Amino acid sequence: MSAFDQALAEVAEPQKSAGEAIPFAEFAGLSDEACQERIVAARTKLGSEAVILCHHYQRADVYRHADLTGDSLKLARLAAQTDARYIVFCGVHFMAEVADILSKPQQVAILPDLSAGCSMADMADLPKVTRAWRELGEVLGDDPEQTYTPVTYINSAADLKAFCGQHGGIVCTSTNAPQIVDWALKERPKLLFFPDQHLGRWTGYKRGIALEKMKVWDPDLPYGGLTPEAIRDAEILLWKGHCSVHQMFTPQQIDRWKAKYPDGFVIAHPECSLEVCLKSDYVGSTEFIQKTIREAPRGTKWLVGTELNLVSRLAEEMAAEEKVVHFMGGVVCMCSTMQRIDPQHLAWTLANLANGVVVNRIQVPESVAHWARVALDRMLAVG
Repeated sequence: MSAFDQALAEVAEPQKSAGEAIPFAEFAGLSDEACQERIVAARTKLGSEAVILCHHYQRADVYRHADLTGDSLKLARLAAQTDARYIVFCGVHFMAEVADILSKPQQVAILPDLSAGCSMADMADLPKVTRAWRELGEVLGDDPEQTYTPVTYINSAADLKAFCGQHGGIVCTSTNAPQIVDWALKERPKLLFFPDQHLGRWTGYKRGIALEKMKVWDPDLPYGGLTPEAIRDAEILLWKGHCSVHQMFTPQQIDRWKAKYPDGFVIAHPECSLEVCLKSDYVGSTEFIQKTIREAPRGTKWLVGTELNLVSRLAEEMAAEEKVVHFMGGVVCMCSTMQRIDPQHLAWTLANLANGVVVNRIQVPESVAHWARVALDRMLAVG
């Protein structure tokens, strides 16, 4: 019996009875190769019942099994358009939440490893944002909703999206942030932008807002560490949050690369610092980065400021066109929480689904999902 036939037999006739979860311990010690066989076998049994989504930053040994690839919002929207019963999201927690919010009632969103979170998203939570909102009201002497529009990056928890929905706010992505900020500042004169200060700063800068009119709000300090005068003077309050991957890129890395390849191009994600964005030839989302390099002339050279898995995959793809694609970072720099979705967790998740058991379901309470959907719908209507 071949390895695949053996794996298929183990899925078709699982050791656990239907309705009883197979413990992860049975997969934790398996080799990656054995897991690949289990994944394929489980998918054979599940057929169109399950769709596997993989974010661009996902590791290669999981990405190879993707039915759909893209950024977080694109994947959630595409999954909702399928007839699959199970949405297996190989990404991080907030992405699976968005998939659950936007999916059909009969669809089930699943995250193979519940520890796959986002350090940036964790930098803003509902208690801290609620306190900031209250403190703004104290400084302004009025309901902050009269002055501020709350804007949350999609890289945030569902309850923060719901907060924005309840307070006339909105969600943005790295692609549509300029349109969203324009909309927000037309609604009210100021905005509170969280959790990524760098995306907010770059977006405001490109809109022509002076840097001194964009103040950083530190949620661990009373009133964000700002004086009442600074708060009243600010046009955008930037939450003190960042992406642990993109903050590692520096202007010096660009200078060294440009010295070696003066005819080359630099492209960066807007989660990078303002200094890196200013030195880059192009700035945009993961989808923009891939599209720009794929459509570039043959033989061009690129320094890319975003997560290593995406850059490595793009470098391999572009080699056929003699394009040089280099990673900006000086050290190995992957999204560490995204890496927690590994072949072992994916195989375990799918084997349980093939046995009629859902593990690691992500289900946003309807009271939260309703208002989060309001904020997301506003975004889709605007950008």
